[in-house]
Amino acid sequence: MIRYTSFAVFLLGAVALILPLGYFVGPALLVAGSLLLPILRSRPALGRQEWAIIGTLLLYAGVNMLEFWLDRQSPAHVVSPVYVFLAIPGLLLLLAFPPSAAAMWSGMALGSMLTGGWAGWQTLIEGKRRASGFGSVDAIQFGDLSLLLGFFCLAGLGWALRRNTRGRRLAWCILLVVGAACGILGSFLSGSRGGWICFPLMLGVLYLGYGQHLSRRWLLGLAIFFLAGPIVAYTVPQLGVQKRIQGIYSNYVEFAEEGDPTNSVGARLEMWRSALILIPERPLLGWGESDYLKARDNLIEEGTIHPYLEKFDHVHNDVLDTWLKRGIAGLVSLLALYLVPLFLFAKRLRSPDIRLRAFAIAGAALPVAYMGFGLTQTFLAFDSGIVLYVAWLAVLWSGLRARERRYKPYDV
Repeated sequence: MIRYTSFAVFLLGAVALILPLGYFVGPALLVAGSLLLPILRSRPALGRQEWAIIGTLLLYAGVNMLEFWLDRQSPAHVVSPVYVFLAIPGLLLLLAFPPSAAAMWSGMALGSMLTGGWAGWQTLIEGKRRASGFGSVDAIQFGDLSLLLGFFCLAGLGWALRRNTRGRRLAWCILLVVGAACGILGSFLSGSRGGWICFPLMLGVLYLGYGQHLSRRWLLGLAIFFLAGPIVAYTVPQLGVQKRIQGIYSNYVEFAEEGDPTNSVGARLEMWRSALILIPERPLLGWGESDYLKARDNLIEEGTIHPYLEKFDHVHNDVLDTWLKRGIAGLVSLLALYLVPLFLFAKRLRSPDIRLRAFAIAGAALPVAYMGFGLTQTFLAFDSGIVLYVAWLAVLWSGLRARERRYKPYDV
């Protein structure tokens, strides 16, 4: 079973963004494997922290299911809370049979390299304006998730530095560094600016985990590297970074001075304005999906907001969209989904065990990244967004706890 979970976790990193519906492969294997737990009579160790994560997942899924029932939505809207609920048996399987750390980090590295390579093929060979994935993985989701995979590779360097031999240490470090570069390249080629905004915060998590153990020379070198990288990306026209960044200013000018929200920046600002108009009218219970669409159409008819917003059924911001449609219960469940894992992983960022810190850094960066991604996109409304969040949460937590049980007293 450990080989099975290791294979599933490897595929979670390796194929999520380079196959149609690839982000379902690893999680589906974990859910299928969890059906064997009663047969194997294996009882995973569940402490207070595991129950906190399980409770958080149940809260988020329950609030979303309640909205589905009260709002009488189509069955298509119920899949998101089902994905969250199914992460719980996957977590139980991983806690009972922790996957190999090598399988996890190598899957992340391979996935980053394949994703960066695919992005390069699309933009530099096929001539696409922005790299994207398959099906529901559009350019925004593709670029942000590629960036996350690349960051995971950076987090794994602490684990790689504790390999048994010098040759293995060097090989793993090269693999993870190349993976990180390819994941970040995939983000640049996608033109997904939302990820670029939160990347400094992710680097802050990396510094909290590793910074105190690096010499000034290493810190200076890394600072130069992370400053030089974006500068080079900006100056190479083929990457499209310069055009996308310049577009932020031009889009804002069109919206602020001409009142035109029919561009990327203007549309978001207009959608956020509409949310801030409607939320105070139903702050506790929210509007629900169908009532929100009616209220939005009424604002358009009154001339309060621009008719362009009729194209969108969300407001391109996870916090505003959740509060708008699910009220205060939805907002609390979303914040818990972010903050409970962040708190649990962040507690280990100063662990004396650098391998444990590698898991803690990746785990703490996961909600930080998603909070950033969700500022300009309803990231969790997409299958790829919610499936990979809860799947990586389960994988990273099980890996951290396995490492902790082996080298430290188990916290019950």
